[in-house]
Amino acid sequence: FAAALQCEVADPAARGCGECHACRTVLGGTHPDVTVLATEAVSYRIEDVRALVEAGQSTPATGRWRIFLMEDADRMTERATNVLLKAIEEPPARTIWMLCTPSPADVLPTVRSRCRLITLSIPAVEQVAELLHRRDGLDRETALTTARISQSHVGMARRLARDPEALERRERILSLPLQATAVSDAMALAATLAEVSKAEAESAAEARDAEELEALRRSLGLEPGEPVPPKLRHHVKRLEEDQTRRRRRAVRDSLDRAMIDVMGLFRDVLRVQLGADGELINEHRRDEIEAYARGTAGDSAEVLARIDAVTTARERIAANVPEQLALEAMMLALLPRRVRTPRRR
Repeated sequence: FAAALQCEVADPAARGCGECHACRTVLGGTHPDVTVLATEAVSYRIEDVRALVEAGQSTPATGRWRIFLMEDADRMTERATNVLLKAIEEPPARTIWMLCTPSPADVLPTVRSRCRLITLSIPAVEQVAELLHRRDGLDRETALTTARISQSHVGMARRLARDPEALERRERILSLPLQATAVSDAMALAATLAEVSKAEAESAAEARDAEELEALRRSLGLEPGEPVPPKLRHHVKRLEEDQTRRRRRAVRDSLDRAMIDVMGLFRDVLRVQLGADGELINEHRRDEIEAYARGTAGDSAEVLARIDAVTTARERIAANVPEQLALEAMMLALLPRRVRTPRRR
């Protein structure tokens, strides 16, 4: 969208060509009038938002518009949102703010009411598979399988295809709710879910953290193994603080992804119970899902209640409820009804 706004083609209907200099620089992340703000922490720092607002007063240098694109706008705190509010309420004449979020409900109403909503559809599984095959060189069968089980999440599909351990952790997570048949199971399985999600996040972070530290040491002129002089330690400390924030975000994202996978599992159970046509998200586990749907799952209303329980857990964790408490409550809600509501004597 930003590339189309900056496109140099004269005909407005043909803008977004992807070939002119403006389109190429926007898509390549080097256009001087397009600023992208992203965070790898749990939330945006208020100083980063303030800096963006100050930059928002500038006029376009070479392009048609001055564009600010904020990824994960739902990660702004209320204070950070209030800093941004004035800027999006009365932007300069040639300035456009783009706030990206999974759902309009994820941003404050004061911001939402000042924006125009543009809804982007999730690509079909076949489209994601074709992209992974063409761009990343995955064989078609692997691309299709990982695109389906990731529910069309391109980055996750690529990771599952390339990292057997990540795929194994996902399968382990899917087994957890199917194993919960007693209250004691729910408590233990909640702890296991948190543990597996943390392992997934840390496996992706360790190599990157080490590379960043080594790159910083080289930029400071330090030899391998050489101690960091006191006057340079603040650089290392700042990097470590950034990495800690990123790890906290990664753990939460990994946990959220795990709960999305669990929701996908119960959607599959519901599809089986209702006799819906088409492949399941977890087609490779159809026999297990069909057995669960006929037995422990209960009726479709009970399965829908389980999906709601997972949604509630996601919302609680996003609202900073302690993760273990939210997961335990979720796992208890996933138990069969006969366990949750024992007969009265």
